[in-house]
Amino acid sequence: MTNLATLLVKSAAAHGAHIAVRHDDTTLTYEQLDEASARLAGVLRERGVRPGDVVTMTLPNVPLFPVVYYGILRAGGVVVPMNPLLKAREAAFVLRDSGARWALVDPMCAEEVAEAAAETGAECLVTDPDAFHTLLLAAQPLTGVAERADEDTAVILYTSGTTGTPKGAELTHRNLLTNTATTAQTLLRLGPEDVLFGGLPLFHAFGQTCAMNAAMAAGATLTLLPRFDAGRALDVMHRDRVTVFLGVPTMYSALLRARHPRRHDASRLRLAVSGGAALPVEVLHGLERTFEAPVLEGYGLSETSPVAAFNHPDRPRKAGSIGTPVRGVEMKLVADDGTTVEPGAVGEIAVRGENVMKGYFRNADASTRALRDGWFHTGDLARVDKDGFYFIVDRKKDLIIRGGYNVYPREIEEVLYGHPSIAEAAVVGVPHPLHGEEVAAVVVLRTGEDTTPEEIRDYVKERVAAYKYPRVVTLTAELPKGPTGKILKREITVPPPVRP
Repeated sequence: MTNLATLLVKSAAAHGAHIAVRHDDTTLTYEQLDEASARLAGVLRERGVRPGDVVTMTLPNVPLFPVVYYGILRAGGVVVPMNPLLKAREAAFVLRDSGARWALVDPMCAEEVAEAAAETGAECLVTDPDAFHTLLLAAQPLTGVAERADEDTAVILYTSGTTGTPKGAELTHRNLLTNTATTAQTLLRLGPEDVLFGGLPLFHAFGQTCAMNAAMAAGATLTLLPRFDAGRALDVMHRDRVTVFLGVPTMYSALLRARHPRRHDASRLRLAVSGGAALPVEVLHGLERTFEAPVLEGYGLSETSPVAAFNHPDRPRKAGSIGTPVRGVEMKLVADDGTTVEPGAVGEIAVRGENVMKGYFRNADASTRALRDGWFHTGDLARVDKDGFYFIVDRKKDLIIRGGYNVYPREIEEVLYGHPSIAEAAVVGVPHPLHGEEVAAVVVLRTGEDTTPEEIRDYVKERVAAYKYPRVVTLTAELPKGPTGKILKREITVPPPVRP
């Protein structure tokens, strides 16, 4: 049987009484998680969900996340996880583009998603603790798991492109099952005795595959932190005796800046994994000195399930490198014409393997551009050394990575152009000591208009998720342009923000 939900079903049979998920004092054993997901599958079937139907879910890192995630899958549905920070207009796009007729949402973000669901005609089901618990108890559990084909879509992860229009990466059951197995078995080497730190957003590919799905595959425990805070993270590591910490560079920098990290007992920590952006070598060495555990960097994208390369635990590693391709994956560097570049030269990373998505949902043009001759072209530039280790050197795309979250300038520019006082706008990333990069907007006002950077900032803040809006807004008389009138972002200079 091919279904990502079998990860949970198999571990429930083998480790039923073992704690699967923890959030402070709330725990779910594998047996309890399995039953709750079966009951949710029953609820969805009663509401008309059939194999292949798309269901969105908008929840933070709470124990109900895996209940909903695996419940949708075992009913045969396609899971579309949405960021709880999305505004109504952003959620409506995902609902409309995916064709979802059902939306499950946490009470915290119910207002925005409910507005989006009303606009698109989707049924919105709020996971209010008391009412939802009653609903599950009354449901007839779907104890089986809907059988799906290897190439059937399991999850659609929406990732914005440089055009500003989000694209849904279709990940199959085979994509996710194989990448999860590779992660759990060969990279993290997990067993039931392991406790994984669950501070990465579970709606994101990194947290979903490497933390949640990998933990479920191994019968391990996932301890959740809905909102990352370095002090709270250290408390969780101490209290729950975390053995594997997964994070992005900004998390690790914050851990080192936290007061007295050595006073927390992290003696059980055996491995830390970093992804999402380049980890400064100084931070890597600081972490290893402080926590006395190796820090391994990896590389991946939503389109690759996500893990494509890693500094493998059983091989030599190189600081600053994303490592070598993982099991079942090939990588190469190509020039603009698609030819393989010479050793030592910089080229675009192309990936082929069992982890690569089937395409962008209902977007044939974008799929054709990204998937060429069986290879996924990532848009990331790198070089490879004589030992086969890859080093990221730049990004072809204008992507801004703020605190581990992807921000695509074109999307923010579209919002800025909706402001009645703005004639031209450009959004760029600037270095930030805490977030890695900060979103900055450089704006030209219409003739005769008068507004402030603060008003423009607040205008965008009301229309996009909290991590996307520009904290730095600069007014200018004109933007640099090339011969064709294209704005030359490389010539834009914005003073970097200072740490408060």
